[in-house]
Amino acid sequence: MNQILVGKGDKPVQLLAKYANRHGLIAGATGTGKTISLMVLAEGFSRMGVPVFMVDVKGDVAGLAMAGVASEKIQQRVAQIGMAGYANEANPVVFWDVFGQAGHPLRTTISEIGPSLLARILGINDIQEGGLEIAFKLADEQGLLLLDLDDLQALLGFVADKRKEISTQYGLVSAQSVAAIQRALLSLQREGGSALFGEPALELKELLRTDLSGRGVINILTADQLILKPRLYSSLLLWLVSELFENLPEVGDLDQPKLVFFFDEAHLLFNDAPPILRQRVEQVVRIIRSKGVGLYFCSQFPDDVPNEILGQLGNRIQHALRAYTPRDQKAVKTAAETFVANPKLDVAEVISQLSVGEALISTLQEKGVPMPVERTLICPPRCRMGAITPEERAAVRARSPVGNAYDVPVNRESAYEILSRRTITERAVADSESKQPAAEKSSEGGGLVSEILWGTTRRQGLVETLAKQAARTVGSQIGRQILRGVLGGILGGSSRR
Repeated sequence: MNQILVGKGDKPVQLLAKYANRHGLIAGATGTGKTISLMVLAEGFSRMGVPVFMVDVKGDVAGLAMAGVASEKIQQRVAQIGMAGYANEANPVVFWDVFGQAGHPLRTTISEIGPSLLARILGINDIQEGGLEIAFKLADEQGLLLLDLDDLQALLGFVADKRKEISTQYGLVSAQSVAAIQRALLSLQREGGSALFGEPALELKELLRTDLSGRGVINILTADQLILKPRLYSSLLLWLVSELFENLPEVGDLDQPKLVFFFDEAHLLFNDAPPILRQRVEQVVRIIRSKGVGLYFCSQFPDDVPNEILGQLGNRIQHALRAYTPRDQKAVKTAAETFVANPKLDVAEVISQLSVGEALISTLQEKGVPMPVERTLICPPRCRMGAITPEERAAVRARSPVGNAYDVPVNRESAYEILSRRTITERAVADSESKQPAAEKSSEGGGLVSEILWGTTRRQGLVETLAKQAARTVGSQIGRQILRGVLGGILGGSSRR
């Protein structure tokens, strides 16, 4: 199978696999059938053997995991379109969830997401982002792994303590900027954002799976809670695409994509995005098709997507728009201008007349030439058109090919632990030197200090004692809180704000 039947107008409307990595757009007002179009495409790619990544904002996309139920209305549409071999069936699905509740936890590390996207998540200004860049640079040079928010908080505390020396070497870092970043991190933690950062981090190979029958696995990210944090949501998706862009090899023009990635609520990707980020997204969209990845943006209005990116989306599905406001009228005009004209259709007029389950469609045909726009009756999906129960979700998760590889968090040694030990040692040295009488210092030449710190063959030293205490306390969450209290300023307490 080298094409997906999307629907029927005057003739069947197909999406050719060969040009599916030329990206696409699915637009339309709320309740006009965009989700159904998404599901039809996802099913088609899966049957073709192409893995899919998509987001479930409202909970209805999860229906892809369950077979649909035959009804008279569906059978009428099947006959009207002429869908040969139509049968209700489930799709191979893996559920993901940043918060680990409705799917396998989807995590990344602070180091992987990088300072630019992290700055966008935190909503900090350019000066503060510069301080974050310096902190990342310092971590790289000192071999400090940044895995979770604890690591970043510890690093920022270290930067605050050593900011004079760091400013001399890397550029000015102000205490106010560090404090602002720390406050933003605390806000992110309160919102549950710390669940995104840590290990095991997602490996891209998980998104490129097929099942034993050769069908592409549909990866669904549950986002009913994540969408309430727009910066976190959009930055996570941008990071995923950026990772695919940077890590997948060049493959040229394939007979079908290696992966199809759907961006739901695409306007969130570009709201308040600085120009440099837009340029990065444009570069990724332009080049990632040569790595076998197709990107499909889904939003209410076509002009939610910047023109430089919109021009690269060769496959278009436009559901109804209602021209009630000047904003709506502008969107209708934009949508009409993006299609190849069809002399039988007044596109600007038809867009507002489309019923639920209808769309204007133009896809790339032979030699990559877009077909004239066609008013199309959309195919019904084979899966369930609606939400699934918690029990059904649990059953799908239990037979997931990912298993429980991501379900249990891992906390290996990283910047937090390294900087904690360093601080304990420095304070031990300072305390012992302050307690030693000056006369003993001069006469014994530091021998007593060494004995206090490192001990003798018969007596345990201060450093060993503190290290053992730290090891015992770090093991549990309560212990980590105790250790933070001992360390005081290193994590940027209220005294430093």
